[in-house]
Amino acid sequence: MCHRMAQFALTFLFSLGLCLATPPPVRGQDAPPVGALTQPAPAPALAPADNSPSGGPATISPHSESSRYWNSGQANIAFQWHPAFNSPYQGSNSIAPGPPSAMMHILTPYIGLPWWVRAALAAGPGLTIDSTSWLGPRSMEIPATQSTSSATENGGNKPDRNWNFHVQNTDVVQGYPAFHAQYSGPQSLPNDGEGRETVSLDLFAGVRLWSGAEAHIDGLMWQGFGVNNVLGIEGFPSGEAYRIGTKVPNGTFARLFIRQSIGFGGEQEDVPDDEFTLAGKQDISRLTFTLGRFSAADIFDTNAYANDARTQFMNWGFVNNIAWDYPADVIGFDTGLAVELNQPKWTLRYGFFQVPSMQNSFTEDDQILTWPHNSSGHDGPFFRAWAMVWEFERRYSLYTHPGAIRFLAYLNRANMFSYSAAIPILQANGVGADVTAASAYRSKYGFELNWEQEISKNIGMFSRLGWNDGQEEAWMFTDVDYTTSLGVRIKGEAWHRPGDTVGVAGVANGISHIEQEFFEAGGLGILGGDGNLNYGWEKTLETYYDAAVWKTIHLAADYQFIDDPAFNHARGPVSVFALRFHWQM
Repeated sequence: MCHRMAQFALTFLFSLGLCLATPPPVRGQDAPPVGALTQPAPAPALAPADNSPSGGPATISPHSESSRYWNSGQANIAFQWHPAFNSPYQGSNSIAPGPPSAMMHILTPYIGLPWWVRAALAAGPGLTIDSTSWLGPRSMEIPATQSTSSATENGGNKPDRNWNFHVQNTDVVQGYPAFHAQYSGPQSLPNDGEGRETVSLDLFAGVRLWSGAEAHIDGLMWQGFGVNNVLGIEGFPSGEAYRIGTKVPNGTFARLFIRQSIGFGGEQEDVPDDEFTLAGKQDISRLTFTLGRFSAADIFDTNAYANDARTQFMNWGFVNNIAWDYPADVIGFDTGLAVELNQPKWTLRYGFFQVPSMQNSFTEDDQILTWPHNSSGHDGPFFRAWAMVWEFERRYSLYTHPGAIRFLAYLNRANMFSYSAAIPILQANGVGADVTAASAYRSKYGFELNWEQEISKNIGMFSRLGWNDGQEEAWMFTDVDYTTSLGVRIKGEAWHRPGDTVGVAGVANGISHIEQEFFEAGGLGILGGDGNLNYGWEKTLETYYDAAVWKTIHLAADYQFIDDPAFNHARGPVSVFALRFHWQM
């Protein structure tokens, strides 16, 4: 009973937060309420005049009668759940007595065309239209609703913000057609084709506690599966696919942490308002502590051009250094401490994290912070199972174009088997045999280089190199021991679409000789395990186009060509296609 009440309370709080996060409905012809704008308006800017006869009420997407088109839309998100109830029997159409939950998304865009386009479509190619009749004067004026506040209000003397709230939603549909495969094993990608979808919704909130201190929380809902339930490809093609899929929405407090910054005085810099920072100013020379539950990749191994599967490249090999077995539970988050020493041209970082007691599993925190309740998660012994990471970042400018290079080193310790100890067990017992008898508390270490460079205002390049010792099983991320990647991202200003981006990148992933023998003997890794192995480096080429549809709403098309999936030359290549919808506020 207590478990049910706790589950109901968590679901109620999540639903309440969702309701509070959703802005009040605004119809296309409703005027905004007085006082609805809480932020100072930007500096006055020229905008098209409203040429309608009466000026007309404000709209979500302002347009006049002489405009070429108009667009608007609406979105609804509904979450529903019921507790378990008694049912002596049930039929095919009965409501399930168990406690399922479901979330529904409905998005409806509207697009309007001028009358002459509709007439042309109806009349066919023989109709001639005088386009000057609708163009009208191109007069420009300052809207009356814009603020004429001083530069102080819009400039560098903004007061520190004491709280913020953000929301994001990302929906991905991804699949691949049939491909050639000489054989398949327990964790092989099915070669007859497959399509899957994923949904994620985050509610972010932050509050300033005292001088230099902030607390942040991220309520995450996820639903859906990656292709083949995230097995069979080491550089997995979707960073939005968690390693544990779900048919109904699951939730967790993915991040719950406190950050304390201690300034050393001197020059200051502006801090932008985003999901994990509050707008304000801070000393460039500072010491920052982050304590709580977060992703190690929030702080380490960042890259301006390849770091976010929701807006940039989707493949795991571009989102992070895929050879870094970074500390995380099965959905990518963990409890730890990070310390950062920041100076004008460099930053030194250190992190210490807990690790799960079992490979690729939940942690102790997930028993409390995840719903529906999951009792399987446990942490390894504190002094025997942990992860440490160090990173040095050097920032520079090349002909006024900013760049950065980062060197990362990591050391993990857990109850892992070594490949050399596991191979005899597999040879004696066959494919997929239990090799836990070969486990002992061992250490695994590795290194990485991470580079980013702006080439011009709208073009940036990036690269990562990664290596680990390759002697012990991977514990939390992928089976990759070596990786190299190179890519470019271009913004769409050249074709008059400044909010659009296009990216092209390639990555190659490999494993050590002893790990090759492990897979040849029928071993199973975190993601790979074909029952045999004809070794070849796994190679991926990815390209995407992300289009800004309206304000913060984006739609992207993504294609990935994957050769030798899971290091197996006997399988593939595979073509993976995806559509991604993303919005945030």
